[in-house]
Amino acid sequence: MAVSLPNGSIVAIASGYGSPVAISAISNANPGVATAAAHGFTDGDIVEVVSGWSRLTDKIVRVDDSATGTFDLEGIDTTLTSIYPAGGGVGTAREITGWTQLAQITGSTSSGGEQQFLTYQFLEADAEKRIPTFKSAAGIEFTVADDPTLPGFVLAKAANDDRVARAVRITLPNGGLLFYNAYISLSTIPSLTVNQLMTNQVTLSLLAEPVRYAA
Repeated sequence: MAVSLPNGSIVAIASGYGSPVAISAISNANPGVATAAAHGFTDGDIVEVVSGWSRLTDKIVRVDDSATGTFDLEGIDTTLTSIYPAGGGVGTAREITGWTQLAQITGSTSSGGEQQFLTYQFLEADAEKRIPTFKSAAGIEFTVADDPTLPGFVLAKAANDDRVARAVRITLPNGGLLFYNAYISLSTIPSLTVNQLMTNQVTLSLLAEPVRYAA
């Protein structure tokens, strides 16, 4: 059993991307192995994956075991063919080439992601049953101290304006990593409460479940 505090975590937004590299196949394996001619990725690179597999597409993944023409999608188990049909993983990957810290975060909350259910009952039964269906849309909201000159604030505003999804990396104090892909919204109107910091809200609308790597 282990517990931890988030104190000291660093949040960063992707500030640069390489060109998309075509993926011609992804194996049904743990981890999935992507086939991509002359991909140029090296172990430890972080890439955004776009795939025909809905459970994989838009995820931010770390490259491992890179070789000529192939690389592993570290931590991504694609063995279950009912979710990852054979031959259906074709898509692209592009490297994230830069990160900019979103500084002066004073708090965060998460919302959504709750499991939804179909509830039913047979005429002859005296109790309902339920089947899990989908999870509600999920998001994270950061409260940041107001300073429109900070690079992270400027990048968040650009993401708010152009509505292009960005990768977000959270580096935990123990060195663990969390990767999200999200649309970013920014409230440019600061809070004005006596004797409290002026703050803004930065909201992430998640495109996929996060990918997590241990330290």
